[in-house]
Amino acid sequence: MISTAIYDAKPYDRDYFSNAENNGIDWQFREFRLTTDTAETARGSATIVAFVNDRLDRACLEKLATAGVKHVALRCAGFNNVDLPAARELGITVTRVPAYSPHAVAEHTIALLLTLNRKIHRAFNRVREHNFSLAGLVGFDLHGKTVGIVGTGKIGRITAQIFRGFGSKVTAYDVAPDAEWSKSHDISYASIDEVLSQSDIVSLHTPLTPETHHLINEATLARMKRGAYLVNTSRGKLVETAALIKALKSQHLGGVALDVYEEEEGVFFEDLSGGVLQDDELSRLLTFPNVLITSHQAFLTVEALREIARVTTENILRRSRGESFLPGTQLA
Repeated sequence: MISTAIYDAKPYDRDYFSNAENNGIDWQFREFRLTTDTAETARGSATIVAFVNDRLDRACLEKLATAGVKHVALRCAGFNNVDLPAARELGITVTRVPAYSPHAVAEHTIALLLTLNRKIHRAFNRVREHNFSLAGLVGFDLHGKTVGIVGTGKIGRITAQIFRGFGSKVTAYDVAPDAEWSKSHDISYASIDEVLSQSDIVSLHTPLTPETHHLINEATLARMKRGAYLVNTSRGKLVETAALIKALKSQHLGGVALDVYEEEEGVFFEDLSGGVLQDDELSRLLTFPNVLITSHQAFLTVEALREIARVTTENILRRSRGESFLPGTQLA
């Protein structure tokens, strides 16, 4: 049996990994996150499975290496929480799931925007209390609006195409524009400044890198159209929260929909309903009537969870057999 520890495991992780064809993997589900303090619990597992809020910095990786870990399998696409140079130095292989379901994230992006714009969440609560008034529930048509897509990888392209289906005009920014795709879908590329200044809705779909950290800050928010909507289902640290709150207080932004948050570690994925939320900036965001936040659930579909379990399991088995990992999944 291949003993494999899965960290920050939730009930849905247990369900989908337990049901994956694992051919002899002994899953060790850990409900706590992987950090330097918990890394010793990996002893006995040559491979461990980590998620977005596990912190695999150099100190953690050193402890994992001492514990005998040879392979870190990320069950997500993002890898900014892993010190890849340290992993290479320590001889720890790192793999990920680069594309589990781009449709899941793209569709959640649209769902967030529609819910916020058409006040569906507020209407739902009203009707449950037998309040059938329509006052304060006015939204706007997506048809004819200009939507700016920042990042045209798989998720960004699908999101853009959905907006085109609504009859929106779509402009996009990417460091590596895809001219053939944009032409076939009647989408134009522009500079980041043009996208921000011309769009009624800006949707972020770019990875977190040193260059994109706080891509949305006080200066770039000021360049957005007054009354524009901002949607982020990508990475929390793309947006500087303090600047976002300032733009909301000044009513420069018309609305904000977030599935990710700058300091979500220890908050998102957890049930904190019995206590006091300690994050003051998140607490402030939750007070705005034109802000809608979900807790990093854009990926959470049956199809995505199956694919995450399948790719992660297959890579673990391939390593045990001395075979190459699935194409495009190895980071270090």
